[in-house]
Amino acid sequence: MAQTRTAIRYAKAVLDLAKDQNSAAVVHADMKSIANAVEASTDLKDMLLSAVIPTATKKSALLAVFTGLDKLSINLIDTLISNKRIAILGTVAQVYTELYNEGEGKQVATVTTAVSLTEELQAKVLAKVKELTGKEAEILNVIDEAILGGFILRVGDMQYDASIANKLNKLKREFTLN
Repeated sequence: MAQTRTAIRYAKAVLDLAKDQNSAAVVHADMKSIANAVEASTDLKDMLLSAVIPTATKKSALLAVFTGLDKLSINLIDTLISNKRIAILGTVAQVYTELYNEGEGKQVATVTTAVSLTEELQAKVLAKVKELTGKEAEILNVIDEAILGGFILRVGDMQYDASIANKLNKLKREFTLN
């Protein structure tokens, strides 16, 4: 919990600086790529959390992985390293992205499907999310073959489960109760 609060403070500070320097969108792109990479790579997570790897090595590795970062993004990495908080880089990037999207009136709609969404279905989901919430949204498609078919739509704290696995579980409960 303390790491989350710390990450929020860093993310807010970077967002404020980025807004002052009119580079919030550029830093958002950096933070989005950092958050996605840290989330997807266990090696990157392990490297950030490692107490054995020197901070200079961590910095050079991060700058090699994330080429073309904005000056503010590099300054964030430097600040996290000097304050011995580099382990929370992924969380800071994720929180920055959430704060930026919130400020822009955007949100992330997570759609879990058994197979990847087509462009046409993505457009339909985006239209439905805008109709339901009144806000623009980005689609994050999560593939989970365990749902068998259909989809699970999650926007903020709202969830709509239209998966076949959920329907089968409901039928199973009905048969076991009778």
